[in-house]
Amino acid sequence: MGAGKLAPGELLPPMRELAVELGVNPNTVAAAYRTLRDRGVIETAGRRGSRVRERPASTPRELIRVDAPEGVRDVSTGNPDPALLPPLGEALAAAAERARRDPVLYGTPAVDTDLERMAREMFARDGVPDGPMTVTSGALDGIERVLAAHLRPGDAVAVEDPGWGSLLDLVPALGLRAVPVGVDDDGPLPEDTERALQQGARALIVTARAQNPTGAAVGEARARALRAVLARHPQVLLVEDDHGHGIVDLPLHPLAGGTDHWVFVRSVAKAYGPDLRLAVLTGDAVTVDRVRGRQRLGHGWVSHVLQDAVLHLWRSGAVDTVAVAGAYGRRRDALVRALRERGVEAHGRSGMNVWLPVPDETGAVARLLHAGWAVAPGARFRVASRPAVRLTVSTLAMEEIGTVADALAAATVAMSVGRYD
Repeated sequence: MGAGKLAPGELLPPMRELAVELGVNPNTVAAAYRTLRDRGVIETAGRRGSRVRERPASTPRELIRVDAPEGVRDVSTGNPDPALLPPLGEALAAAAERARRDPVLYGTPAVDTDLERMAREMFARDGVPDGPMTVTSGALDGIERVLAAHLRPGDAVAVEDPGWGSLLDLVPALGLRAVPVGVDDDGPLPEDTERALQQGARALIVTARAQNPTGAAVGEARARALRAVLARHPQVLLVEDDHGHGIVDLPLHPLAGGTDHWVFVRSVAKAYGPDLRLAVLTGDAVTVDRVRGRQRLGHGWVSHVLQDAVLHLWRSGAVDTVAVAGAYGRRRDALVRALRERGVEAHGRSGMNVWLPVPDETGAVARLLHAGWAVAPGARFRVASRPAVRLTVSTLAMEEIGTVADALAAATVAMSVGRYD
C-alpha cells in the first residue's frame, strides 16, 4: 500500500489465504491487518472482507471543496455571520483583569466554578440530566475524548448520514468504523438507528439542533422514538452535540437518561465565534471522570482566560440569541421556500445551512460556479446518502435569495433532463 500498488477501495485477500501465500502464521497476518485498520489505512466490513480506504483517515473532508474565484459568491463555508458575533474586547479584558487579581496556577480546579454553575443552570432549563462537568477545546475535542475513553479500534459508531464532515473524519482516524444512520428534518431515523445498534454499534452520535449539513432538529416526537430505541440498548454510549445553542430558536429535546453512559456537549463557536475554542460537557460520572483524567495527562485544562471570557459573554447577554436565531431563520426559511416554489427539494429546519439533493454533485457544483455561486459538495458530509450540495445562508442578503434560488433551480432542472452544458 505504501508503494501505491494497491488502489483505493481495492479488496484485500482473506487473511488465511495471505498467510499461506506468505508462509507465515495466520495470527501474524491478522495482527498486521489490525494495525493497518487502527491506523486508518484499511477498513473492515465483517464477512465482506477488508479493503484499502478510499482516502487516508488523516485526509480531511474539507479538502473536498471548491475555491471561489474572484467575482464568485462563496456560500460554502459553514461559518457564522461575522456581523452577528459579539465583540470580544470587553470580555477578554475582564478575563485578563481577573487573571491579574487571581492568577491561575497549577493545582487550580480545571473548570471555573462560576462557569460551571451557569452552565448547569442552562442545562437544567433545557432538561439535560444533571451530571459532573468538564470543559473541552470545542465540541469535536470533547467528542474525540469521549470516544477514546470508551471505545477500542475496530468498534462501530452510529453516525448521522449526511453528517458533520469533521466527525466523519474523526471516527476512522480513531480506528473506529462508521455505521451510517439516515437523517430527515427531525433528526436520525429511528428505524436506521435501531438497525445500527442491532448490528453492534457501540456508540451513537446525535446532533440536537442545527444539524450540519441538513439543518435537522430533533423534535419532541422523534426524541421520544429515539429514547425508546436507546432503552433497548442501554449499553450504547450516547453522545449529543448541541453546537446550535444560541443560534436556534427551537426547543431542545435531549435524549440522555436511557443509557448507562452518555454525554451532552455544548460549544460556543457558532454563537460567540469559532476562535473561542470552548465547549461545556456533562455526562455520566464514569465517562466524565475518564475524560478529566485523560485531560490531566495532556494539556491539563482549557485556559481559564477563555473560560472567564465566555462567562462574561454569558452574563452580559452579549448575544441576543432570539435576534440571532431570527436572522439566520429568515434567510434560511426564505431560501428553502424560494426553492420549493421553483419545484426544488430543499432542507433547512434550523441553523445556518440549506441542504439540496441533486442528481450529480460535480455537475451541480460546476454549473453553480459558472453562475457565480460556490457551494459545498455533499461528498464532504456523506457516507451512503444521496448526492447533494450545501449552502450556508449566514452572509446572504435577503435580496440575494431569489437570485441564488434561480441558479440552484436552473442547475437542478438541467441535470434532471440530462443537460450538463
